[in-house]
Amino acid sequence: MCSDFTRWWVFGWSGNFSALISDDPLRIGITASGKTNQMNEVILLDIEGTTTPVDFVYKTLFPYARERLRNFIDENRGSLTTEVHLLTGECDDDGSFEGEITNTESIAVYLEFLMDSDRKSTPLKSIQGRIWKSGYEDGTLVAEVFPDVAPAFVRWRAESRKIAIYSSGSVLAQKLLFGHTQEGDLTKYIDAFFDTGHKAVAKSYENIAAELGVAENEILFVSDSVAELDAARQAGCKTLLAVRPGNARVAVTHKHDMINSFDEIE
Repeated sequence: MCSDFTRWWVFGWSGNFSALISDDPLRIGITASGKTNQMNEVILLDIEGTTTPVDFVYKTLFPYARERLRNFIDENRGSLTTEVHLLTGECDDDGSFEGEITNTESIAVYLEFLMDSDRKSTPLKSIQGRIWKSGYEDGTLVAEVFPDVAPAFVRWRAESRKIAIYSSGSVLAQKLLFGHTQEGDLTKYIDAFFDTGHKAVAKSYENIAAELGVAENEILFVSDSVAELDAARQAGCKTLLAVRPGNARVAVTHKHDMINSFDEIE
């Protein structure tokens, strides 16, 4: 007959065995209950593939903004002076794009090029955010979060832990998403939103820790991106890899413990 531990090891856990025996202070470790075994003052969360299905971003949000680009630019050209100025400079320096910005159509064409290239362009993010704002406010858009997200937010707030979001999307887009979910407005649980710096660079996480007023090792960063988690660990943060439905497969050589649900974060 299997012991309780053997039964759990064979049938009940899919994490990394090294987490059980590692003395690395940045490894969270998984208990026999299937939950992480360390409290953290700040839980820093990625959005896409972590709190929110990848399909919602790529099959709902991005197409929604793309379909409305031209009308939005036509109707709001007077309030887009800053964005157009930044886009023009970006376009002039973009050796991979053939063309220049001269009118509404050329602005839309370059924005579509940036979207197709998955560029994290500041003016693109600003314009997307403003288009999504209208959709959320009139009820056309309702953001999706995984079922375990809202209960985890409630639990972490009751435990006096801070919750912060770090996404390549603009802060406006982040607030809109969490303010208009199928579970209602979740922004009341979130202490901070970040969109600055490159997510695969350690310095970005050092800056976030400084802004939050905590040491890096008091932050637990959860993401579906190994490159982002590697950077966070380099900065001194603890990390967990989110394995969610629809996420891309990751190499088995990564050094991060894995979770399928926020219920596993104790």
